[in-house]
Amino acid sequence: MPELTEEEVNARANEKAKKRKAAREKMLADKTKEKGLLIVHTGKGKGKSTAAFGLVFRALGNGMKVGIVQFVKGKWETGERHALEKFGDQVTIKAMGEGFTWDTQDRARDIAAAKGAWEMAKEMIDACRGEASSKEGRPYDMILLDELNIVLRYDYLPLEEVVAFLEGRPEMLHVIVTGRNAKEPLIEAADLVTEMTQVKHPFREQGVKAQLGIEF
Repeated sequence: MPELTEEEVNARANEKAKKRKAAREKMLADKTKEKGLLIVHTGKGKGKSTAAFGLVFRALGNGMKVGIVQFVKGKWETGERHALEKFGDQVTIKAMGEGFTWDTQDRARDIAAAKGAWEMAKEMIDACRGEASSKEGRPYDMILLDELNIVLRYDYLPLEEVVAFLEGRPEMLHVIVTGRNAKEPLIEAADLVTEMTQVKHPFREQGVKAQLGIEF
C-alpha cells in the first residue's frame, strides 16, 4: 500500500475532525437542562481540594458568589485562602475544622467541630432558598464543603441526614464535597463524582515534605 502524502494525511484528519464535530453538535443539541450540581471529589490521590478550589476560582471569575466551609483544615494557613480573600464579599470562607484526628487526639472535640461546621453549611445552603433562590437574590451560587467526606468517614455526622439535606438543596445551587473515602450513599446522590488515583507521590516515595504552593 503506497505511503500517503502529507496532504492526504491532513485531508483524512480534517475529515475525521469534521465528523467528530458533527457528532458532538448532535449530542449537545438535546442537552438543554440547567441545574445545580452535587459534585464529589474523592479517592486516595492528591488534588481533591485543589480541583475543587479550581472550580471556585472559575466561578468567581464568572462573577458568581461562593461559600466555603472547611471541615478539617481550619487551623492551616493556605495559599488558596489568602488568594480568595482578595475577592472580598464575592466569597465567604468559614474555616471550622481543628485539624485531623491525629492532631487533636480528642474525638469529642472533633465531633463538636464537625457538627458546628455542618450547621454552618446548612445555614449557607438554607440562605439560598425561597425568595433568595433567584439568581439576583441568591447569596451563593456555589458552596464548597471541603473535607466533609473525612468527618463522614469517622461517623462524626449522621450520613443519612447529610445526604438527604444535600439532595434537597436549592435547585440552582452547586455544592462540592471533597475528601477521600466518600460514602456510597453520597456517591449515589451526586451528579458528578471524580476519584483521584495516586500513581506516585514524593512524600511517600522520596521523603519530600509538604511544600509551600504545592500542598498549602
